[in-house]
Amino acid sequence: MADLRPRRPRLRLDPDSYRKLRAEVLERDGWRCQYCGSSNRLQVHHIRSRGRLGDDTDENLITLCADCHSDIHRSCAVNDGSGTTYS
Repeated sequence: MADLRPRRPRLRLDPDSYRKLRAEVLERDGWRCQYCGSSNRLQVHHIRSRGRLGDDTDENLITLCADCHSDIHRSCAVNDGSGTTYS
């Protein structure tokens, strides 16, 4: 039987708090893409997407350059942060 537990609400920050968290993640990651090491065109990526109830927390965010970030979103497989891969 399917699990019918209600979905928990995800933590979504207001824009000012998210900007602060984004800056903290960039600082934590040394202002470098965590995949290729580039320091150009940096973006902050949700490891578990917001659509899959990914929270706006430092544990769920990683610094990526625009190219690596695009590659992740273009790929067929998406890691949801739980170890499960979706196609």
